[in-house]
Amino acid sequence: MNNRADRLLRSALHRRGLRFQIQKRVIPGTNRSIDIVFARARLAVFVDGCFWHDCPTHGTRPKSNVEWWQRKISRNVERDQDTNKRLRELGWRVLRVWEHEDPEEAAQRVLKLYQECLKE
Repeated sequence: MNNRADRLLRSALHRRGLRFQIQKRVIPGTNRSIDIVFARARLAVFVDGCFWHDCPTHGTRPKSNVEWWQRKISRNVERDQDTNKRLRELGWRVLRVWEHEDPEEAAQRVLKLYQECLKE
């Protein structure tokens, strides 16, 4: 996506000298895309929204149409887990960042994992 949390993390990564692609599809047979892609390191970074991805700290549920929303959000979480699995099977490392996380701290986690991936 191109929401505020995505932009803040990308800016923090860029300030650290990291270069990346965004919204790249690498899983054959799907339309799923990776938010932030470090192709050489085979590192996939996702910025998950608290509402849409069921954040244990900030996730909320609408008070109307409860069953529909429960199914929708559960399917999102299942798809996230399946995406992680598929990417790992393709040799990628996966990091998920919550939208509520401090972008500077998240960028440090990404940088550390990026450097580890390059050493492998």
